[in-house]
Amino acid sequence: MKKSTIKNISLSVFAAVAMISCTALPGSKVGKAQANIANTQWRLADDVKGATPTLVIENGKVNGNAGCNNYFGELSLDATAGNFVASNIASTKKACDNMSVETNFLQMLHEVNKYVVSGNVLELYKNNLLLLKFNKQ
Repeated sequence: MKKSTIKNISLSVFAAVAMISCTALPGSKVGKAQANIANTQWRLADDVKGATPTLVIENGKVNGNAGCNNYFGELSLDATAGNFVASNIASTKKACDNMSVETNFLQMLHEVNKYVVSGNVLELYKNNLLLLKFNKQ
């Protein structure tokens, strides 16, 4: 085989794998209709050092505690497509011993574009990648 043919085959395989990885997994609920989560409160499911981050959703806004500081922002929520987009997120500015939990939490919250609700569990995704998981309060 010629080098150019091998290169084209490799690029085609790479493109196919990339396209498959960007689509929803079989049986996945990501990108599908979800329960409306307006006016709900959630607590991060992961064990973290310090205060556990929270998420309060009400009136087109999000707020809560990010692990140290309180945060607040706007929320675009579309239950028919499972879309969740938090924007204009700001927070108070006190310094705490472990700011990494807060920094990571707020960064991930900013990247979320989809959500899935299953009973008392809320999962927030960036496309098909699970970023944050919460339990209902």
